[in-house]
Amino acid sequence: MKKYILDANLFFNLETSLGMGEKTEAVIKTFAKYAKELRNQNLAEFFMPPKVVEEFLSFFENKDQAFLQEFLASVTVKSPDHLRSQFPAQVFYQLVDDIRQRSLRGLRLGEEEIELAARSFSGKSPLPTKEFQIAVGDHIKKFRQRYRRATRFGFLDSLADLDLIVLAKEQDGFLASADEGVIYWGRAFGVKEARLGSLRRELDSLLHRE
Repeated sequence: MKKYILDANLFFNLETSLGMGEKTEAVIKTFAKYAKELRNQNLAEFFMPPKVVEEFLSFFENKDQAFLQEFLASVTVKSPDHLRSQFPAQVFYQLVDDIRQRSLRGLRLGEEEIELAARSFSGKSPLPTKEFQIAVGDHIKKFRQRYRRATRFGFLDSLADLDLIVLAKEQDGFLASADEGVIYWGRAFGVKEARLGSLRRELDSLLHRE
């Protein structure tokens, strides 16, 4: 039986080319049908860690909608066993080094933005409070955007991301995610990955529809 570990972004990033619908609700409904049929035939099982389920549901105001409940009933919600999971030390050396490099990049760009802000106010008369807040706000917004790109892009920025990778390793399953950081570190941890562009074709093949 094939096992797939699902990231929440599969259903909200409509550029993943799953070919299961043009809107999120349609993708979820179609995926639920596949998951239910494949599980009933003992051909495949789909997993989501609890933290990912929480992230998934956070996109909906009404979490009791029938199509959401049907989807959740078609997947196995499971936490990875944090105490028994084992990974090569080299991966953690790589992870810590990446964190350090990202921290340094964030520090440098922070210094750059402070310098730019200081120059923009240099030689000017003190601004009224509201005008000052607006002017400073532009610099803060730019800093946040640059900092996010420097420290979070291509990285594991939540425990939910790590749960996906650890569960995929534990289950020897295929990691299905549209997050570049999750995929990059999934490869570093040595987990299998699902090719999103051909996932529907793969599921059809399991059901002998081709």
